[in-house]
Amino acid sequence: MHDADWSIQEIAQLAGTTSRTLRHYDDIGLLPPTRIAHNGYRHYDAQALVRLQRILLLRQLGLGLPQIADVLGPSTGSEARAAEASALETHLALLREEQDRLRRQIASVESTIDALRGGEELMAENMFDGFDHTQYKEEVEDRWGKKAYADSDRWWRGMTETERAVWQRRVSDLGRDWIAAAESGVDPASAEAQDVARRHVEWLTGIPGTPAAVPGGDVKGYVIGLGEMYVADPRFGANYATSDGGTRGAEFVREALRIYAERTL
Repeated sequence: MHDADWSIQEIAQLAGTTSRTLRHYDDIGLLPPTRIAHNGYRHYDAQALVRLQRILLLRQLGLGLPQIADVLGPSTGSEARAAEASALETHLALLREEQDRLRRQIASVESTIDALRGGEELMAENMFDGFDHTQYKEEVEDRWGKKAYADSDRWWRGMTETERAVWQRRVSDLGRDWIAAAESGVDPASAEAQDVARRHVEWLTGIPGTPAAVPGGDVKGYVIGLGEMYVADPRFGANYATSDGGTRGAEFVREALRIYAERTL
């Protein structure tokens, strides 16, 4: 570490973020500047850069800003400095796992392209290396039972490539529309928000193995419970993160789904 520091504009450019975001991090106590220059500009030293790197890494893992503040703890002091290296080692391990997964996906797609262009036989066992939809198997079985996972797994494997693309587009469209509704400031009970909630529930009931797809299942309880999970679990909440970060988007989805379930289901 050295005594040099960087202006807020320099840090924003280096980190691929914005001055507005950095000012927001300061406002909530997550990343205070090292010093304020006479012109009012915020400046950051090397230790602050390390903290910003950790913030951005945790954001990529799907954590909201309140959770990140809890994970990082105080921004200054000897204890904070001592914890940085070991914490970054954990981040590095996660990044290397993701790097390996992406490397396998790239090799898989390249192999498919080569086979298609060369008129060769496609090797099914190699085509989906790195595309692991089974990563939540244990969690699904714990929540809803082994039959639930088996049914959804069989449904997913039975899809054609086109059907999977259509399904993934539907998920992407729902996420986009939820975020747009949350950021527009409409009430979760409004017709606009409730229409997205209706589409969301229709999507859920089309996934075999979930309580929403089982005849006589507790669809209402399942939908309300999922809404709570979107807020509580940052992996899911990240799908509905608004531009200011945090859990505001997920909270909007939770409230809109609760209202829809209580009115309709």
